[in-house]
Amino acid sequence: MTIQQAQRNIDQWIKTTGVKYFSELTNLGILMEEVGELSRLMVRTYGEQSFKESDKNKDIADEMADVLWVLMCLANQTGVDLTDALQKNFEKKNVRDAERHKNNPKL
Repeated sequence: MTIQQAQRNIDQWIKTTGVKYFSELTNLGILMEEVGELSRLMVRTYGEQSFKESDKNKDIADEMADVLWVLMCLANQTGVDLTDALQKNFEKKNVRDAERHKNNPKL
């Protein structure tokens, strides 16, 4: 599935199964909540924190998909083509970081 297909599929799902989009601000809040859930799971999986009982059956891939889902909802609502945006972001990084990381002695 391409990014454009995913955006279209989410839009179709929202309009048929989900009934309608939440407002942009509500979706922004949901995005922050989903990022927090992913963060908590990553910290417990790869960091020093131990798992809470409620987090033991959580799946990192599913949490990442939740983040992506809400981000794509926001993109749809604000008219952002994420394929185009990502391509432009690559171009920006290629120009900005062409030598930056290669010349960083810490890396």
